[in-house]
Amino acid sequence: MKHKIIIAGLIISGLFSSCQQFEDDYLDTPAKSTLEPSLIFSEVALAKGAIDGIKVPFAETNSYRGRFLPYYGLNTDVEWFAASQTAGDKADLCVYDPKPTNTEMNTTNNAYAMMYQGIERANICIVGLRQYGNPVAGSEMGQLLGEALTLRAIYYADLLKTWGDVPARFEPISTATLYLPKSSRDVIYKQIIQDLGEASTLVAWPNQTSYTSTVEHVNKAFVKGFRARLALAASGFQQYPDGVRRSNDPDLSVAAMYALALKESREVIQSGSARLESTFEGLWRKYNEEVTTAGGESLWELPFSDGRGRMLFTFAVKHTAAADQFQANGANRGGVAGPLPFVFYDYDQADTRRDVTCVPYKYGAAVNGIAKQELGSLDTWYFGKYRYEWMKRYVTSTNDDGVNKMYMRYAEVLLIAAETANELEGPSAAAPYLKEIRRRSFASANQAVKVDAYVDGLTSKDAMFNALVLENKYEFTGEMERKQALIRWNLLKVKLDEAKQKMTELSARSGQYADVPATLYYKYKADNVSLDIYGLNRGETTNPGVLYSSTSWTWTGTAADTKIASLYKPGVNPDNRQFWPIWQVFISASNGQLKNDYGYENL
Repeated sequence: MKHKIIIAGLIISGLFSSCQQFEDDYLDTPAKSTLEPSLIFSEVALAKGAIDGIKVPFAETNSYRGRFLPYYGLNTDVEWFAASQTAGDKADLCVYDPKPTNTEMNTTNNAYAMMYQGIERANICIVGLRQYGNPVAGSEMGQLLGEALTLRAIYYADLLKTWGDVPARFEPISTATLYLPKSSRDVIYKQIIQDLGEASTLVAWPNQTSYTSTVEHVNKAFVKGFRARLALAASGFQQYPDGVRRSNDPDLSVAAMYALALKESREVIQSGSARLESTFEGLWRKYNEEVTTAGGESLWELPFSDGRGRMLFTFAVKHTAAADQFQANGANRGGVAGPLPFVFYDYDQADTRRDVTCVPYKYGAAVNGIAKQELGSLDTWYFGKYRYEWMKRYVTSTNDDGVNKMYMRYAEVLLIAAETANELEGPSAAAPYLKEIRRRSFASANQAVKVDAYVDGLTSKDAMFNALVLENKYEFTGEMERKQALIRWNLLKVKLDEAKQKMTELSARSGQYADVPATLYYKYKADNVSLDIYGLNRGETTNPGVLYSSTSWTWTGTAADTKIASLYKPGVNPDNRQFWPIWQVFISASNGQLKNDYGYENL
């Protein structure tokens, strides 16, 4: 069962009342808590409620739930917003052309403000626990301090990848610090990497305690894996006000940060506290079934109660009907984004990740409450990792689905270990980690060729790196992690342009997609709901017989050239638009302290 965050109203309204200045244009001063910190942070039960309060801003209406998760991370060389070609503020967020006045985002209760509200709550908890809780390693208070440090790092990590340089607030707000200018992201990266180092000494491994038996609480495997992720981001390429480059801070050098990332990822692997699920489909079935038991592949999940969160609402295989046998979440739920049309054809046909990740059908109108799968067109695919039909709970809320966001999983730890080992020790050191990922992806009969021979053939550092770029694509499409990876590899525009070329070839059945069939054949399986499809695989052109119906498998709707061009806005260089601008409402309320960079100040 999912853990629902329940916080005493007194704690929220009292202890965290000072957070409200972010919802009121930074103008209110902190109010004295109705429960004294000396009481709250000396009692474990009350302190747990305060820590849960740090998570509340994740689920606010215009925060992660409805604004950040649905848009950040699109568009990449594998994922796009389905309506990218339709001019408007929603599309602008994805096609690398958002304005500071974007109507989807330019509100005082938006994700930017909610992230800082979460940070303020974390700051209050960190100060209180240090002062009153005696948070030593192995104690409940130590676990709570480690969780507070980690949650603060999560908010900051998402601020940095979305906005670049932002104000650094590592103490509760006072009148003197109400208005702050931007800080260098290097300063923030160093602080949160240091904080995660401390947190890793305080929190327990998955299932080491009852508290870490769920992935809705922070554990040591996640903290170490997340710290490794941030080390790569901090040392990677990114847009600074003076251009795209790596950090000039020697503490954030590739040598230093890759060594840290390799150390942390190896310690997670060697701990045996997390593991890959035995099958890729099994991983995603477990996710949609809302199994939150720690010790599997999911390391930490952003927790939503049943009535909050929009992961399936936004990203699931599309359901046309307002209610059918699988959901009553409302009409046309899911399908807001999907894989780029060529991604399915880039997978090895034997790769078991392909059919889980890329789905060519939606669920149509319900007849007597039953909806069937219906084929779409070549240019419209859905993320199969998110499926109402795999849930055990029947969603009846018409506004939310309540499914968690899987924030990090063990597969990423393995690929971080592979990437950093390759850089520091060479491809042979990276090979075991890549083999473990691919071994899960291919049936045993194919492993000699697809796993062992393939990986053993990667004998140079460059060959291994390029293979890892591909493997990240095959593993994480639909999880919206690709954008930050492309940025840190300095491959964003390069890969987006490659994607445009691939789509051009696919739409014309030329080049590397010349053997993609132009006709699909289908019939319904015995359940009279699920499709049996022939013709999706390359070279499947023989008519399978009279039991099958046929349909043209072509690019329809918006003209291919127009749709393809919308991966990023024509005339815009995505390398110069890696971030969203700080929204105008926060600039205007900053007492002259905040400004936009990266060219947004001229918009």
